[in-house]
Amino acid sequence: MECSSNPTPLLLCPPPLDNLDKEKSTVDTNGSVDRAIAFDPSALRHQRKIPEAFIWPSIDAASTDDDGLAVPAVDLSGFAGGDAAATARAAAQVRAACGAHGFFHVIGHGVDACLARDALSCMAGFFALPRARKLRGRGRGSRSAGSAMWGYAGAHAERFTCMLPWKETLSFGYRELGGDRGVVDYFTSNLGEEFESMGWIYQKYCKSMKDLSLAVMELLAVSLGVERSHYRDFFEDSSSIMRLNYYPPCQEPELTLGTGPHCDPTALTILHQDDVGGLEVFADGRWRPVRPVDGALVVNIGDTFMVCDQRFFFTFLW
Repeated sequence: MECSSNPTPLLLCPPPLDNLDKEKSTVDTNGSVDRAIAFDPSALRHQRKIPEAFIWPSIDAASTDDDGLAVPAVDLSGFAGGDAAATARAAAQVRAACGAHGFFHVIGHGVDACLARDALSCMAGFFALPRARKLRGRGRGSRSAGSAMWGYAGAHAERFTCMLPWKETLSFGYRELGGDRGVVDYFTSNLGEEFESMGWIYQKYCKSMKDLSLAVMELLAVSLGVERSHYRDFFEDSSSIMRLNYYPPCQEPELTLGTGPHCDPTALTILHQDDVGGLEVFADGRWRPVRPVDGALVVNIGDTFMVCDQRFFFTFLW
């Protein structure tokens, strides 16, 4: 699951937003302004140039000649099966990766391949909807803890006015103690009853990601020489954020970013890459690409875990 920090420099930029349509603002009963600025890839793709609001003044991306960051593929199947030799091997790989940059792939992770494909298919279907339909899922925030983080967002234009990311997102929370259909209820109440089947797919997918995250926590504990259940017990009742990211084709990709440089504030981020890639990690004094591995998931140690155990290094990504 993914959670990104808010890059505060973006707050320092003035309007206007060229070529972006601003919808009428409304004032909620609590006095907050509900403002939506359009990011419509289906319309923007017909323009020769991207709007100025999406241009980043300096982009220090990874070289196209870079073979990629050395990210180990950690096989969890032996660890899950109680194989002592496989566990020792996996723990050594994780410790080395986390001491260097905080990233590793996991294979043999037990996440159903059909479920993963269905999750990607549902995501593609959602972002292909007309913009007005997607806006029904726009986060309106403020009434419950964390609610401002949930919902549909186009380029985060409701929060920032320049250096916007060229992406759309759909975010929602998951808490296992919240019942067996919390994600389903989120989809049906915010997007409509016709999204129930999509809700069930992500309900199951979130459960799989939670199970995987706890297994990774156990392996991290083994790698650090503490009790296997040490971190699992601490994080078992935690909540999570599921974020779907869509990066539309861009006519001037050299001028913009899908996601700006950031650190993940979570304990763990589990990323399901497609076969295109795009993830970069700042390591060895420069940005390094993390190449996709078929069937693998990327694990990133976040800031919260590093607070729990400072033997792991700081990581920076986009």
